Amino acid sequence: MRRVGTVERTAQGLAILCAADSDDPDVHREEIGTVVLDDSLEEVGRVVDVFGPVDDPYLAVTPEGVHLPSLVGSTLYAR
Repeated sequence: MRRVGTVERTAQGLAILCAADSDDPDVHREEIGTVVLDDSLEEVGRVVDVFGPVDDPYLAVTPEGVHLPSLVGSTLYAR
């Protein structure tokens, strides 16, 4: 399991994540369609957009059956 990033906020029904630090050896740049999980390995949603600066990108995740405000501040992962 690898760390994807931390949910910074919600906007227009999406969770917006600040991508994990690329200097971390456990970090892999995620692609659109990547399934993301919470710390209890429950599926949270899928990456639908990658945007912002190349060195410090943001990810937009569309949630699947999760209450969005509860995700703010959470770290999300990928398999």
